[in-house]
Amino acid sequence: MGDTAPEIQAAVGDGSKFGVRVTYIRQEAPLGLAHAVGIARQFIGRERFVMYLGDNLIIDGIRDFVRGFEAGVSNCQILLAHVPNPQDFGVAELAGDRVVKLVEKPSEPKTDLALVGVYLFDETVFGAVDAIKPSRRNELEITDAIQHLIDSGRAVKSEIITGWWKDTGKLEDILEANRMVLGRIEGRVEGEVDGASRVEGKVALGKGSSVVNSVLRGPLAIGGNTRIVDSYIGPFTSINYNVEVRGSEIEYSIVLENSRIIGVRGRIESSLVGKNVEIERHSQPPRAYRFMVGDYSRIQLE
Repeated sequence: MGDTAPEIQAAVGDGSKFGVRVTYIRQEAPLGLAHAVGIARQFIGRERFVMYLGDNLIIDGIRDFVRGFEAGVSNCQILLAHVPNPQDFGVAELAGDRVVKLVEKPSEPKTDLALVGVYLFDETVFGAVDAIKPSRRNELEITDAIQHLIDSGRAVKSEIITGWWKDTGKLEDILEANRMVLGRIEGRVEGEVDGASRVEGKVALGKGSSVVNSVLRGPLAIGGNTRIVDSYIGPFTSINYNVEVRGSEIEYSIVLENSRIIGVRGRIESSLVGKNVEIERHSQPPRAYRFMVGDYSRIQLE
């Protein structure tokens, strides 16, 4: 874990709410994915294991891939997906289902098979981590470790994902991933909805939340202790806990915890609102836009 360690630990805890037991291993610096594997050696021992990069979403999960790896004799298995822009990914070249070469963001890719960011290993990967050298960005690259396994004659196999997969590195990808997940939710209203409000479609409303004189049109999810007043929340929207939305419209968006959206003129859509954000329309003069905007943000004004 890096700089976001406290946030990860706060969100995941000991894993009990997900039915798992979680152990945290701190990486002292961003020295690469292969370095992260190496420092977990004592914890993993001789067990086979999965390395799953957290910014990837595979809607159907990886259970079948894991079972296939456990039943097989390969030393490593990587998941691949056909993509229209392979030059933006690590790309695999195959002979049958056997991986023969990995190329990081090739200018002229020989295949359209991108590395998905899910890797299954046995203990031989630790020797590969020890053997490789840092890359030009001074990191131990997991693709270099896998290539070392290939060059050493180890069995490196591949599986191609045919279901939905997304690398959520961009806003558009995060919103699309949110849309896919919400498309599978079951509606449940655990908060309070007054008689002047309407709930349409699949809506998940958390405990302690209230909806007053508003329309909720699913699929959408609203966390606990959130208040929606005189507002419209449209499809494919996720709103976290302790949020207040008043006199505003939101659709196809994500709003994180402890944020307030008050009296916004016009509909907010295709947006990601971070934690502890306040968006409020003031009618008193002098009228002006006042922003505190983080790096790589994008704002469109009507």
